[in-house]
Amino acid sequence: MARLHLFDLDGTLLHGTSAPVEISRQLGLEAETVALDREISAGLIGPPEYAQRVHALWADLTEAHVAAAFEAAPWLTRIREVWAEIRGQGEYCAVVSLSPSFFVERLTGWGAHVAHGSLFPSVPFTEPVDPAGVLSAEAKVRIADRLCAEFGMTRGECVAYGDSLSDKDLFGAVPVSVAVNADRHLAGLATHTYMGMDLWEAYELVRGGR
Repeated sequence: MARLHLFDLDGTLLHGTSAPVEISRQLGLEAETVALDREISAGLIGPPEYAQRVHALWADLTEAHVAAAFEAAPWLTRIREVWAEIRGQGEYCAVVSLSPSFFVERLTGWGAHVAHGSLFPSVPFTEPVDPAGVLSAEAKVRIADRLCAEFGMTRGECVAYGDSLSDKDLFGAVPVSVAVNADRHLAGLATHTYMGMDLWEAYELVRGGR
């Protein structure tokens, strides 16, 4: 039976950080974005306000900054190997993240069939970010449903990988989930739990349909 593997980005594929923090690091604005991450994690702001505020911080952002952030980020090991095996098994892998689309979409180059992020304007910015294009925890479930329809699958054939509150709805919607270096928000929700730096080890918990 083919499956659709749905991967979160921030805190999951990226260890202990988020794409916005890594992007901001290139601009010397890491502390400001870490503070924003704390606010959204605490529920003090929502995804649209977060997106608008990081967009404002990134007035001088260039494609070179984005490329450098992607290259230097603390990725889990063996991401590409996992996705290559998933593809080789005739299964599907997707990344669904609240982080900016211009960063998330780079992961198709590593083997993800699709990568969805919050819709940001092209870099360098000449337009504001549209709050309507910013994803939420609930949007992850809607995207999963859309991908299921596209690939001819159901929620029952999905596996979710995540670490935090933004993954809670998706973990509740699919039958198999892997909490990867997760925080308290996913306690008791995941089918499997993994702590470490190797995506292959997390994938082995569900490899072969377990």
